[in-house]
Amino acid sequence: MRIEKKVQQEYFEAITEGKKRFEVRLADFKSKPGDTLVLKEQKQGTHELTGRKAEFEVLYKFNTKEMEKFHTREEIEKYGFVVLAVRKKFKFKQ
Repeated sequence: MRIEKKVQQEYFEAITEGKKRFEVRLADFKSKPGDTLVLKEQKQGTHELTGRKAEFEVLYKFNTKEMEKFHTREEIEKYGFVVLAVRKKFKFKQ
């Protein structure tokens, strides 16, 4: 499936440069690993498109509603969630 979404310029830059390896969205659409996510860049602070877009493969999907299995609603309301972009840390032999 092909999914098209708009994204603000600062986030578009970060994801296309490989610094941001995640996308947080309202789960108002269906998606699954293997789908194509097309991000269309918006001018910062506006809804106007710049004309740039980039395609990404969906590798993993996690719905935050599933977090209620691990935390109480009170904890969630108090602390919220943090989304971390991570990569495996490599040690180089000298």
